[in-house]
Amino acid sequence: VVTTYCPANNEPIASVRQGNLEDYEETVKKAKEAWKVWADIPAPKRGEIVRQIGDALRQKIKVLGSLVSLEMGKIFVEGVGEVQEYVDVCDYAVGLSRMIGGPILPSERPGHALIEQWNPVGLVGVITAFNFPVAVYGWNSAIAMICGNACLWKGAPTTSLVSVAVTKIIAKVLEDNKLPGAICSLVCGGADIGTAMAKDERMDLLSFTGSTKVGKQVALMVQERFGRSLLELGGNNAIIVFEDADLNLVIPSALFAAVGTAGQRCTTARRLFLHESIHDEVVTKLAKAYAQVRIGDPWDSDTLYGPLHTKEAVKMFLDAVEQAKQQGGSVVCGGKVINRPGNYVEPTIVTGLPHNAPIVHTETFAPILYVLKFKEEEEVFAWNNEVKQGLSSSIFTKDLGRIFRWLGPKGSDCGIVNVNIPTSGAEIGGAFGGEKHTGGGRESGSDSWKLYMRRST
Repeated sequence: VVTTYCPANNEPIASVRQGNLEDYEETVKKAKEAWKVWADIPAPKRGEIVRQIGDALRQKIKVLGSLVSLEMGKIFVEGVGEVQEYVDVCDYAVGLSRMIGGPILPSERPGHALIEQWNPVGLVGVITAFNFPVAVYGWNSAIAMICGNACLWKGAPTTSLVSVAVTKIIAKVLEDNKLPGAICSLVCGGADIGTAMAKDERMDLLSFTGSTKVGKQVALMVQERFGRSLLELGGNNAIIVFEDADLNLVIPSALFAAVGTAGQRCTTARRLFLHESIHDEVVTKLAKAYAQVRIGDPWDSDTLYGPLHTKEAVKMFLDAVEQAKQQGGSVVCGGKVINRPGNYVEPTIVTGLPHNAPIVHTETFAPILYVLKFKEEEEVFAWNNEVKQGLSSSIFTKDLGRIFRWLGPKGSDCGIVNVNIPTSGAEIGGAFGGEKHTGGGRESGSDSWKLYMRRST
């Protein structure tokens, strides 16, 4: 039994019984049986079921958003926004359910047809992280379902209540349509369940969102059995501000990207490269903006910034600040734990470190922004690309030539490349994911549906 705690006060909310390996075994069998029913349903009809799931989530959006705030710790508007993402992906998937197709190609043999047909892979395992306990499952499950797959979900143990709530909403829709609830199965559990999923031949695709360290272990286990994996791992994202940038855009964008979700997004801005001519001005303005961030209970509508998810995260934050100081950094603002109940830390800005300092190359899942100076475009593009991760990146400039160089082959090596907007926004219509140690996976938009299917020629 796992006790789930509220990050805003560290009080227990509820106890959740986790599944063991016998439960897992039974769940996989039921999901595989349910798949036989689901695969026979035409794709547009599957789309209709997913549409109903989106509607069911719409009806519960505020209460589910509140639960995300209570259990994960992100502010209420972000909790609701996360459920909205699932709703939007359902809408996207409904349209997609009538559009998935492969080409009919000219055959070189007379009287023959050459067709590429797409079929579901079967059972999709989805392992999600604490920081987006609703949306990431939504991206995967809505697309996987219209492709004709059943899903088996393992959420983070620290957000089990959210996993149970979402699964019950989906199960009701399935059962109201006389379909087995096991089409979208859930096992609450720890690393033992995750390992079982990675090693299980019956898991036709394993989608894993989490740290690079654990993702590497998952990838090796899945590869060992020649399975398929979709990996969404760490990010060490940079914003680059050139001397011609509009600072009225830069300040709120950098603040939002670095401080939003208390720095616990994979797309959080962790490095801010400022051209030397504007460095001091931007640091002064940004520190002033940081001082105005409203800190409070995540479910209070006035709050802009809530707690870190766990006590361990607070310790990681303090360790990183200490290392930054030891490596030559100066703390301009923040750097301390806030004296109040819960896992609150001050949003932090560190200046004076070299671009290649070890701590700058480390992804700390906390609201610490390293501000770094640069002179030339070429060097700063290289510095953006020199970290192991390759998720999101952004430049602020008005120079059209520079924008196209940034988007081109010698520009950003990230999966998400932004211009004049923060690193932390993503749209469901575009494939979400990153390169290098971010894992190379793509979820949700564009042609990422192909990952949830197998091709027959």
